[in-house]
Amino acid sequence: MSTAHNAAELGDIAKTVLMPGDPLRAKFLADNYLENAKLYNEVRGMFGYTGKYKGKEVSVQGHGMGIPSIGIYSYELYKFYDVDTIIRIGSAGAIDPTLHIGDIIIGLGACTNSNYQSQYNLPGTFAPIADFDLAKRAKEVADKLGYTAKVGNILASDTFYDDSDSLKDWQKMGVLGVEMESAALYMNAARLGKKALTICTISDCPFTGEALSASDRQTNFTKMMEVALSLV
Repeated sequence: MSTAHNAAELGDIAKTVLMPGDPLRAKFLADNYLENAKLYNEVRGMFGYTGKYKGKEVSVQGHGMGIPSIGIYSYELYKFYDVDTIIRIGSAGAIDPTLHIGDIIIGLGACTNSNYQSQYNLPGTFAPIADFDLAKRAKEVADKLGYTAKVGNILASDTFYDDSDSLKDWQKMGVLGVEMESAALYMNAARLGKKALTICTISDCPFTGEALSASDRQTNFTKMMEVALSLV
C-alpha cells in the first residue's frame, strides 16, 4: 500500500523510524550505520531506507522542511505503515546562550507559532510534548557518551526568515533552540497514540552569526545519530 508521497508497501518500514529533514542525511545514516539497508522510497527525492542496527530493524527517512512537510510524512508513517515510534534527528538554531555549535537538544516540549493544532477544534491551547521515556533514555545515553545535551522546550517555527526579533522573546521563556517541525510531529503522535521525540544538533547561533555549511549538516551530526540509534 503506497501513498502519494511514499512508495513503500506495508511491512517495508520498521516500527521505529529516524527522520532527518534532509534526505541526504537519511542516506548518510543508512550508508554508514545500517546493515543491509534497502531503499524503499525515493518519491520526490525523499529517501527512505530500512536496515538493521546491532541486529534490530530500523528505518530512516527524510521529512523535508517545515511543519506541513513533516506533518504529512509522519502522519502517513503512523497511520498507514503501522510505525510506533518516530525520532526526528535535525538541526536547530541556538536560543539558549549557553549552547554552542555541535551541542545537542532533546526536545521535551515544542512551542510553536504554527496554526497546526486548529484542525483538532480544541477548547484551548494544546501543549505538544515528547514521549518521556524516549527523552529520558536519550539524555542518559548522551551523558554516558560524554555529549553535551540539554533537555527542554524547543520552538517549532513556521518562518525561517522572520521579519521580527521574536527569538529574544522565546529566550526569556527558557526555550533552548529553534527548528521547524517538532510541534506537528508531537501532535500527530498524540492524536494517533504513538511515540515521538526530537533530537537536534545546534547548527547555527542566530545571536552570534556562527553557522555550519550545508555539507557539514549532512555529515557531521553523528553524535545525535548515535544517541537516536541507541533508542531503537
